[in-house]
Amino acid sequence: MPRYLIGVDFQPGADPTPMEEWAPEEIAAHLDYYAALNRELEANGELVATTILTGPDLAKIVRVDAAGAPVVTDGPFPEFKEWLAGYQIVDVDTEERAVEIAARVSAVPGRGGVPTGQPIHVRRVMDDGGASDVEGMREYLRTADGVA
Repeated sequence: MPRYLIGVDFQPGADPTPMEEWAPEEIAAHLDYYAALNRELEANGELVATTILTGPDLAKIVRVDAAGAPVVTDGPFPEFKEWLAGYQIVDVDTEERAVEIAARVSAVPGRGGVPTGQPIHVRRVMDDGGASDVEGMREYLRTADGVA
């Protein structure tokens, strides 16, 4: 079955209040929703992995210099208006099923129980179908160029 990354992009929405300022019961409802969804996906055999990521204030940007040594820049990065907050990897029959899951992730309750409506991106993982990542990339490029 194809695997998909369901990526949660944090974007300040209509209510940009940081989660740390939410009422405890709002935080609990938010986390309980994710936990219930993950339990369901796990029981269905669809959940491969899931994680929550720290914010850009704890991020590092790494580049290599001319000598090949790493150059590390510590956050915070105020230019990050949007950032990957977490993700799930799901193993599903169709892209439509991945989209269904993404819609449920976007419906996670925020302050006052209102769905956050955060944008969720769905991206197919290229390591399925028995191809190596390099072979998968080559096939993707052939298909994207209309050569395949």
